[in-house]
Amino acid sequence: MNKEDFFIEQFSKQTKFIGDDGAVIKDLVYSSDAFFENVHFKKEWMSLKQIAAKAMLVNISDAIAMNARPLYALLTVAIPKDYTQSDLRKLANGFKKVAKEYNIQIIGGDTIANEKLDISITIISKTNNPIYRSGAKVGDLVCYTGDLGTCKKDLKKLFKGKKISSKSKFIKPKLKAEFFYEISKYINASLDISDGLFFELQRVSKASKVGFRFFEKIDENIGTSGEEYELLFTFPKKHLEKIMSAAKKHKVPLNIFAKTIKGSFETTFKNHHF
Repeated sequence: MNKEDFFIEQFSKQTKFIGDDGAVIKDLVYSSDAFFENVHFKKEWMSLKQIAAKAMLVNISDAIAMNARPLYALLTVAIPKDYTQSDLRKLANGFKKVAKEYNIQIIGGDTIANEKLDISITIISKTNNPIYRSGAKVGDLVCYTGDLGTCKKDLKKLFKGKKISSKSKFIKPKLKAEFFYEISKYINASLDISDGLFFELQRVSKASKVGFRFFEKIDENIGTSGEEYELLFTFPKKHLEKIMSAAKKHKVPLNIFAKTIKGSFETTFKNHHF
């Protein structure tokens, strides 16, 4: 068990709310993510506006994965002492741009001085039908959206001092909100891919107590690419046609790669992101 899982386990035994992308209380979902310099990004890799925008998007991704629509955001920002007013304006513009795109109101938070840029965001969302990691049923089809592997490749380029496209998913995750909201009534379990496909499958396996039968071998670069923020979900086969139709409508590529079976799944790979 890694340190993150061990630490979370100290609290999860005391409450039913921990274990998904967010905590569901009545019809609200509370989710929180950290986005720290030299842990999730280097300042040489992205502009301040891009950093703030990604920090918002990775948090919104959690809400989408639970079939919740974001309403409010609380921002906590640790600001380096040498940042200018121009720097702060660029950060603020990144937060505001994404908030406007998803109709989110930024309602407060906190700021402190720090040696590096650290961001923590709490998103409050509303849902009428929350979807959990624990809902997968034996016989479900298993699917992820988009393509996987490009974020890991781009991260390797960045470590070598190379440039990557501003359109890279590592810079700006491509969320599939409206597609997922449309198909949510057909989905049994879901989460987003932040730590790599294999690691997320292990989470589903543990929560739903199922294993997986893969239709073909999954390449390691696909299975271990983190920071993707694609959606991973399971659904009964009878809904395949409706889900495929919605994917075509929203121009979302789907990859149906496995079926849930009795058993369990555990990966030997570590969760992967910078």
